[in-house]
Amino acid sequence: MGKKFRFELLLLFAVFVIATCGLIYELVAGTLASYLLGDSVKQFSFIIGVYLFSMGVGSYFAKFIQKNLLKTFVEIEILVGLVGGLSSVVLYFLFENAASFQFVLYFLVFVTGCLVGLEIPLLMNILKDRVAFRDLVSNVFAFDYIGALLASILFPLFLMPHFGIMGTSLFFGMINVSIAIVLSFVLQNEVKRPRILQSKALISFTILAVSFLFSDRLLGLSEEKFYGENIIYTQATPYQRIVLTHQKSDYRLYLNNNLQFSSQDEYRYHEALVHPAMSMAPKIDHVLVLGGGDGLAVREVLKYGDVKSITLVDLDAGMTKLFQTNAILKGFNKNSLNHPKVTVLNQDAYIWSKANTKRFDVVIIDFPDPSNYSLGKLYALNFYQTLQKNLTENAVVVVQTTSPYFAPKSFWCIQKTIQHVFPQVDAYHAYVPSFGEWGFSIAINGFGTTFNTVYRTVQGLRFYTYQFDTMNQFPSDMMQKDVEINRLDNQILVRYFDEEWGRIQ
Repeated sequence: MGKKFRFELLLLFAVFVIATCGLIYELVAGTLASYLLGDSVKQFSFIIGVYLFSMGVGSYFAKFIQKNLLKTFVEIEILVGLVGGLSSVVLYFLFENAASFQFVLYFLVFVTGCLVGLEIPLLMNILKDRVAFRDLVSNVFAFDYIGALLASILFPLFLMPHFGIMGTSLFFGMINVSIAIVLSFVLQNEVKRPRILQSKALISFTILAVSFLFSDRLLGLSEEKFYGENIIYTQATPYQRIVLTHQKSDYRLYLNNNLQFSSQDEYRYHEALVHPAMSMAPKIDHVLVLGGGDGLAVREVLKYGDVKSITLVDLDAGMTKLFQTNAILKGFNKNSLNHPKVTVLNQDAYIWSKANTKRFDVVIIDFPDPSNYSLGKLYALNFYQTLQKNLTENAVVVVQTTSPYFAPKSFWCIQKTIQHVFPQVDAYHAYVPSFGEWGFSIAINGFGTTFNTVYRTVQGLRFYTYQFDTMNQFPSDMMQKDVEINRLDNQILVRYFDEEWGRIQ
């Protein structure tokens, strides 16, 4: 009786591991797809759909397996561990080729789902003569759902910050194969050729363990191949992967593989972002910077001695801490994030703006491009309406609004959305060699100043000349009239952005 109970408990624990590991592989695939392809909602939707469909396919074909059920179950457990565990390694090395990446991504998700789909019916067939049907079904699905819950909690809170994507998939691959090793030894009297089965499991575990030990090196090699530059720093935060590269005299920062700035020309972008608003605002006592966790916009704001306080709101504490502590990066932002006038808040800007009661004279908005719905909400009508309540009369707001050349629909969609909130709104653009033509929207919360008013200037700018009317003229190839307002309930901006940038990637 005791041996039978241990056998049943061991197999039910295998169900728990299968569910946990299977969902982890699914989350890894979705995260990698979001990093490279953007639009996390679409990518996770496709991944979940393919995974569930493939589980159904696996479950269907499980009925054709009639012999050596226990041995087959252990072999499938080994395969799940290998395919799921090594999937991130394969996908990282295919990062530079999006077409190949997508095919292999969905193929690996399909294979993993099929294997997981095979396991549960097989396990139920193994246990059907040992456990009453009512108990069998309830126990199997209870362990399955508990494992899925555990994976969904561990992945964002613990696994990603500590192991990263590659380390996480390899670690859970090892767990999968560990179950196979235990089963192959504990149940060796119930399977044919147990030594061969044990050897397969041990060899597979060794492959995964070696890959896990060298995962940092493997990740470095794949990223060097992708970026084509010398990588000098990497960090995975709960929100993004940060990569800093160095090539000759140029340092480049990438977030989730998207270029954020080049040290050779970032001054053009940040001077164009900050100084028009700072010069035309009647007052600049209190300045709010939303996004801009690199501190480069704050560096420009601090050039004005009249500023009394700067509040920076950026979601990612890992990002702001990096630019507060790293010697190279502090050199770029002139140690701006440690300045006594600066307060750094690591909060969601959307939520923070709803709760904030302080009023600001200038707002600099430097959010990432609206490549997914969580970012698209920060460009929505509701957000600008909320933000307006945080402003003093005649306060000036400036927003980075992606490229009017590569993404004119996206650019003018943001512009049109802002126009529905503020009494005075204009658009302008600047050429940044690393990005091409880049655009901005600027708004005045009242009629007490104009876009051509210059209340103050600072010396030493390398790009901006305080002649705003030289930057707000747009040629016909940057114009786009037929656009909608970006609202929370339609998020049309994200669709524009995905459509336009998808054509040139």
